Amino acid sequence: MRLNATPVTVEPVITSLDNPRVKEVLRLRTSRERRKSGLLVAEGPREVERALAAGLRAEAIYVAPELIEWASGEEVSAKVLAKMAYRAEPEGVIGVFAAPTHELPASPSLLIVCVGIEKPGNLGAIARSASAAGADALIIAEGVVDPFNPNAIRASTGAVFTLPIVELTLDQLIALDVPLVAAVVGAPTPLWNADLRRPIALVIGAEDDGLDDRWRRAAAQHVSLPMRGDSVDSLNAANAAAVMLFEVVRQRSVA
Repeated sequence: MRLNATPVTVEPVITSLDNPRVKEVLRLRTSRERRKSGLLVAEGPREVERALAAGLRAEAIYVAPELIEWASGEEVSAKVLAKMAYRAEPEGVIGVFAAPTHELPASPSLLIVCVGIEKPGNLGAIARSASAAGADALIIAEGVVDPFNPNAIRASTGAVFTLPIVELTLDQLIALDVPLVAAVVGAPTPLWNADLRRPIALVIGAEDDGLDDRWRRAAAQHVSLPMRGDSVDSLNAANAAAVMLFEVVRQRSVA
């Protein structure tokens, strides 16, 4: 979308922070408003381009010509764009898009389940790894994190636009009849000794508390990531998910 067409201004440059369009974007900072409206905000050229490439419907694109050269959109001042932006240092373009809706694919071979994850950046990073590993979907369980939080979008490098992300309860997940392989600190079976070639759902808990007894009982197998250092007993949730996902890729590639 950059510099491949004559710049188009849909309406005069927006310079007032009190403009209704500015206030509409500001309301989308909250998860509640995003869910209510079915909209998300993509910030920065990479995120906007990937939202467009994913086929998301653009409701509005705001461009600050002082900060970036961009093909089309509603021109705003750099001050207005800074007000709209979630991040401290905006990159010159912000897009408002209809949030994608995905259903869980039939007969999934690989799912990644995030239980109680609270940090948008972690969820976004997990989505990025899941997409790279060819996972069928990311399941959010017992979580309050919004996959379309601007930090989640950025950490995912746009993977949340295309990877199916579905909210399910433990009972709904069990009903899928896909064996759960849970990451549990201290489990006697190292990840690489588990058979991950069959259809499975990898389960990652929150960093502070891990998985509770209900999830542990529901899992067909517990696996661990053995730690070699003395000062660390577990990995960041996003790092643990990446290791697990690509062990699946390794095993299935060998098979």
